Amino acid sequence: MFSTRKFLCLAVITLIVLLVMLIRDLQNKCESEKNNARSLKLLSIIYVITPTYARLEQKAELTRFSHTLLHVPNIHWIVIEDSPEKTVLVQNFLNRTRIHSTHLYVATPSEYKMNLTDPYWLKPRGVLQRNAALDWLRNNTSPDDDGVVYFADDDNTYSLQIFEEMRNTTKVSIWPVGLVAGLRYERPKVTNGKVTGWYVLWKPDRPFATDMAGFAIHLNLIHQHPEAKFSNTFAVGQQESTFLTLFNLTLDDLEPKANMCTQILVWHTRTVRSNTPYEKAMVKLYGADAYPNIEI
Repeated sequence: MFSTRKFLCLAVITLIVLLVMLIRDLQNKCESEKNNARSLKLLSIIYVITPTYARLEQKAELTRFSHTLLHVPNIHWIVIEDSPEKTVLVQNFLNRTRIHSTHLYVATPSEYKMNLTDPYWLKPRGVLQRNAALDWLRNNTSPDDDGVVYFADDDNTYSLQIFEEMRNTTKVSIWPVGLVAGLRYERPKVTNGKVTGWYVLWKPDRPFATDMAGFAIHLNLIHQHPEAKFSNTFAVGQQESTFLTLFNLTLDDLEPKANMCTQILVWHTRTVRSNTPYEKAMVKLYGADAYPNIEI
């Protein structure tokens, strides 16, 4: 009888110890989650502006980019379609992501649209779409909000590090871009911690000779300069430079990132346009029922 009581006492004590350990573990987990939530609130929001347009590769490129953004805390993804209305494809895609997003649309007038045979540099893309995002920011955020604005095309490639580097932007941060303008990279010239010029081949005398993927702007500057927008009438290849001049900036205002602009953390990649000349042959061979128009 004594041994049975002893066994029961030991069992109860063991159970109590396990319960105490479990409670402490849950308390520590809750506290850790609270600390993480507090830390997230302290992080500046990065507003990622991404124009997009209908093409065979659209969903694939949005998917790839979204998988990068899923690893970036405290972001708001503004996706703007070049379309007269929201498309089902993009709407469904954004609904499936776990990224805080805003879905906008505006159609580019036909005279400013690229033809399939045009060289990629002939006309700017995403002009009205980026402007729609800037309008949304000015109407839906406050000049006192702490945020950073970044123009990120859906076909580029981004290191996670670049988002952390831009997060503490005070005015305009800047960094190199790889695989751009027929070069391995372009980058700002940095001397004693300050941007003093540009290592570029095409029009190096531009005030801000950078690529769209090579800079980020603090949100309060967007509010301070409501006239600052892109335009289809800007000179060819000068969307970025002309846009930045509208903020009354000097080179002194630029904040070099990526180890004083010596690292490549974003690449201006381009997906080869898909060619599908055998679609009709497949339907003819197997029939429309066997080869339906599935969303890709």
